[in-house]
Amino acid sequence: MQLKIESRGNIKGAYFPLEINLPDDATLGTLKNGIANLVPTLPVARQRLAKADKQPLVDDEKRLSDLGVEGTAALTVKDLGPQISWRTVFLVEYAGPLIIHPLIYYGAPSFWARFGYSYNTSSIQTIAFVLIMAHFVKRELESLFVHRFSNATMPAFNIVKNSSHYWLLSGLVLGGGLYSPSLGTEAVSGTLRNNRVFLAICACVWLVAELGNLHSHLILMSLRPKGTRVRQIPRGGAFELVSCPNYFFEAVAWFAITIMTHSLSSLIFLVVSSVQMTLWAVKKHKNYRKEFGAQYPRQRKIMYPFVF
Repeated sequence: MQLKIESRGNIKGAYFPLEINLPDDATLGTLKNGIANLVPTLPVARQRLAKADKQPLVDDEKRLSDLGVEGTAALTVKDLGPQISWRTVFLVEYAGPLIIHPLIYYGAPSFWARFGYSYNTSSIQTIAFVLIMAHFVKRELESLFVHRFSNATMPAFNIVKNSSHYWLLSGLVLGGGLYSPSLGTEAVSGTLRNNRVFLAICACVWLVAELGNLHSHLILMSLRPKGTRVRQIPRGGAFELVSCPNYFFEAVAWFAITIMTHSLSSLIFLVVSSVQMTLWAVKKHKNYRKEFGAQYPRQRKIMYPFVF
């Protein structure tokens, strides 16, 4: 097949249109490699190819003919700009709370003392600190050893936007509220938040939710061999009830911390994160049904078992 490649926007280091000859069984990845060889400033990760009708071409492993590109065709390529790996983005995101929470937890008593608010760190603050640190350490380990990514990279600038949720909301806002005088020893004395049985129950709910979340991620990992973009219908565990149990368990874990602490900052984080995860779950659920059709279990809810 003979392809003519036009540029969408200014791409340095090349003169367009490009003309590329490929065998009839060539894949999208083969085409991208061919463009990268002709235009060294445009590596594969920065290319977005589309047909003349602006329909994007996705999945580098698919043959061009299966994507509707045959014979003599005209395509466009766009430079997506500097890229960064999704794994790096995840590691940077979760590093925020791991840095910020210890700083606030250990520094808050001295900070508030300057304004006349002297207090002792309470058991509930220590428990919340340990649970939150464990949660984000788990996230980091999953990013390194468990998660499989459909796309290898994303625009580098997006790391600032993606990290703001974790560094600001789950870092500064959540930590600032949890480790303040409002949850100090004197403030929680004689309340439910100082009841060991209550704290133990909340911590157990958190632990079960974290294990459920990990189990869901391990199931997803098993569906996609490393280095591939294979997609299969998730089976087993809470996937028999909902399409996105990992999000459900994540919400339950933060719900347990919110109930345990009665903290406004924790409630804010719970609401914002749950709304965002619900939106992601709706999108993934629709994609599952669209991709797998009648094979996808009709009884599965989106994120919340038996409800939604």
